Amino acid sequence: MGFSDIGCYGSEIPTPNLDALAANGLRFRQFYNTGRCCPTRASLLTGLYSHQAGVGHMTDDYKVPGYQGYLNDHCVTLGNIASGAGYLAAVTGKWHVGHKASSMLPIARGFDRFYGVPEGGGFYFQVKPGRSILLNNEVLHSPQKPLPDDWYSTDAWTEQGLAFVDEAIKADKPFFWYLAHNAPHFPLQADADDIAMFRGKYKAGWDKLSAERHRRQLELGLIESSWQPASRPEKVAEWDRLAEKDKDRFDHLMAAYAACVYRMDRSIGTLVEGLKKRGVFENTLLLFMSDNGGCAESGPQGKSVGDPTTAESNWFCGESWAWMQDTPFRKFKHYNHEGGIATPLIAHWPKGISAQGEWRDQPAHVIDIMATLVDVAGTEYPTTSRGSEILPMEGRSLVPAFANQPLNRDALYWEHEGNAAIRRGDWKLVRLGGKGKWELYDMKADRTESRDLAGTR
Repeated sequence: MGFSDIGCYGSEIPTPNLDALAANGLRFRQFYNTGRCCPTRASLLTGLYSHQAGVGHMTDDYKVPGYQGYLNDHCVTLGNIASGAGYLAAVTGKWHVGHKASSMLPIARGFDRFYGVPEGGGFYFQVKPGRSILLNNEVLHSPQKPLPDDWYSTDAWTEQGLAFVDEAIKADKPFFWYLAHNAPHFPLQADADDIAMFRGKYKAGWDKLSAERHRRQLELGLIESSWQPASRPEKVAEWDRLAEKDKDRFDHLMAAYAACVYRMDRSIGTLVEGLKKRGVFENTLLLFMSDNGGCAESGPQGKSVGDPTTAESNWFCGESWAWMQDTPFRKFKHYNHEGGIATPLIAHWPKGISAQGEWRDQPAHVIDIMATLVDVAGTEYPTTSRGSEILPMEGRSLVPAFANQPLNRDALYWEHEGNAAIRRGDWKLVRLGGKGKWELYDMKADRTESRDLAGTR
């Protein structure tokens, strides 16, 4: 999901439930993921950099340290910490940090409950080949065990998660719930009515709509007017030069994407109402973020195979819309420029965060979620587990930032597919590919990375 894809970060897509959480909680301007689904999940779950946890790339085992493709024995998960502190720890949705043995699955990695896809996402309506849906360790659905016709992943992950909350309440336990949506990951699939809501709204084109998102971001106080927004990528066409049939196709692509985001927000509304109904909303810390920036995979043309209201379809937005989704930043998923690694972070906790509707500027990262859980749960991070030494946490608790205090952190680091970055204070070094030259940017003066200062320092 791109940096600007929800309303409270500048989007035209209606996300009233996320916007309400932001209005009554906090938004972070400088929160980071690792630029790709599997590595971000590894860092989020363990509080380590993804290579330390064994998931430096995806889920293939490259037989070299840092790239085994599943969580190694030198890390613990959020589930271990929460369960050890007396919480019922649950996962719903996409796992994607190891699936080729039962020892890699959530129940073996510290969680008490799991309902989701161990192999990753990749579908909304029916399980596609190479995927399965598990309840704990039992296969409920696969291509050979089809889902009901009215099943939709975005809704299902939320509904089952609330059932796990009911289990915790019945057992008189607090709960920890890691909800990992597919949406809006490709293949973009949504109900016809949801897509119809957005048809025609994107015929204004990416040039105009990116500029409108940028204007809203300025009005929100999210970005600085002195930052030069990223220009349209070289391979992306000027919208007004497109043929009408191409405009209609691109409009349909983005409408399908918007429908996925809209439905995700609606499910978050279901989650919020469910927590309120159960009397646990006020003392539940909710954190919302994304695992990477906008997805340019499939190139400037995107992909539109089949009907996006069916399970057989395969739709991607592609680079053209990804540029708009990442407004105002450069680059996309896979990369370590801001467009690949910058994500919204919304923090909402009525009994723990007194500020409402405020921004936070402390640079922070998904590695900080582990330290935050340890802090909030009042527990300790282990030095050993399952007979192995555990690496120390790399992150910092976000609790001081909730009160607008500094995080007192060291540098932050990234590497994926040779793309790499280091951020220390306001300075960021970043490169494109393993042989790319290092670029240097002042994040305070130029977070959109438009003025390379490497030759001047």
